Amino acid sequence: MTIIYYNGEFRDDQVTLDYNDRGYQFGDGIYEVVRVYDGRLFTAREHFERLVRSAGEILITAPKTVDEYIEICEQLIEKNQLADGNIYIQVTRGVAVRNHAFPEHAEPVTLMYTYEAGRPLKGMQDGVKVITAEDIRWLRCDIKSLNLLGNVLNKEKAVRAGAVEAVQIRDGVVTEGASSNVYIIKDGTIYTHPANNLILNGITRQVIKECAEELLIPFHEETFGPDELLAADEVFISSTTLEVTPVVQVDEKVIGGPGPVARKLQQAFDEKIQTGR
Repeated sequence: MTIIYYNGEFRDDQVTLDYNDRGYQFGDGIYEVVRVYDGRLFTAREHFERLVRSAGEILITAPKTVDEYIEICEQLIEKNQLADGNIYIQVTRGVAVRNHAFPEHAEPVTLMYTYEAGRPLKGMQDGVKVITAEDIRWLRCDIKSLNLLGNVLNKEKAVRAGAVEAVQIRDGVVTEGASSNVYIIKDGTIYTHPANNLILNGITRQVIKECAEELLIPFHEETFGPDELLAADEVFISSTTLEVTPVVQVDEKVIGGPGPVARKLQQAFDEKIQTGR
């Protein structure tokens, strides 16, 4: 039986959610997913700092501090005896009679739970196929909100095409994947979209940037288009659950096997996992 955290209490997984929760009716909330390796949280502080920021951007006051969220996660790991997996955290604006405008009196609702998940070793070793798709999301992708329909539709396009991810393109610029950040490598230099409102500044993205700096690999936060994507020496994607996953095919264009830069980043990232940074 899974033990979850719901609004200040640890409970079994038989929890009744209120149908007037604004997260259910409007997607009015934010979320995070924190990785657990060998029973230890990885980059939890960065995730919860982003959670607090995302909440503030949509005018929700986060119910807990970063340290309090980390403590709850550690208790969930222990109560569920989680070795390798993820912790999902969701905060909604609260429960109120349905109305688009904010309710005057509503307390945020918090849900946190664990689930087992292994590392994506096959994709990391062999590489994956991706497709390209129009970026149809809203203009505040820097907020990790529950409004994910654009992401979901593009992810489904990828799955139906036998691909792992959809690389999204807005006005001729590659932004990011449906659930990942996207990078190209050209002449030994990494390029990825700047961390602005059009992408989510992934926590794994931040670790990869740190790894690149330590490895003396140039890391440029610059925009690039579909032509540069297809002409790249290497392409890879990253996320909390994908880590550093090479891309070997974009649409019908074969990029080639996982390249040397991605391999170096994988090794450096693995060392971060082993040491807990």
